[in-house]
Amino acid sequence: MRISERGQITIPKHLRDRFGMNHNVEVEITPTEKGLLIQKRATEHPVDRIAGILDDADFDVDEYIEEIRGR
Repeated sequence: MRISERGQITIPKHLRDRFGMNHNVEVEITPTEKGLLIQKRATEHPVDRIAGILDDADFDVDEYIEEIRGR
């Protein structure tokens, strides 16, 4: 494998398939003592971004439901 004049490399298809590195997948390159580590960038599920957002708030879900039901 060679690095092109523009600093690009081609990951062989069998490795892209094996590790799910398809078109437009973002990767991270991490320097290590032995060289460079290339891995898919961790993607966060949208639900994980908001999970627990109300845990610290002074918010009672049961009271809110009763309020919106007009009770």
